[in-house]
Amino acid sequence: MNKTELISKVAEKSGLSKKDTEKAVNAFTEIVTESLKSGNDVQLIGFGTFQVKQRAARDGRNPKTGEALKIAAANVPSFKVGKSLKEAVK
Repeated sequence: MNKTELISKVAEKSGLSKKDTEKAVNAFTEIVTESLKSGNDVQLIGFGTFQVKQRAARDGRNPKTGEALKIAAANVPSFKVGKSLKEAVK
């Protein structure tokens, strides 16, 4: 499912117009992004938690040349699935 399909499904379920639903979905993604950028987690009970994890620096290899290289440490977004969602998908 892509963003357009998500907007259509949410509009259908909620009875909102597609324009209003698109604004809501865009606002949600912006708020999650801003929260993660500022170091805060976004927890939706039963659904899951968006959080930032630290990936340590490590050694790697260029797959094309085989040359060794250093991969820098990085902050990466992650999503931890909530219990209700996990059980629903089983």
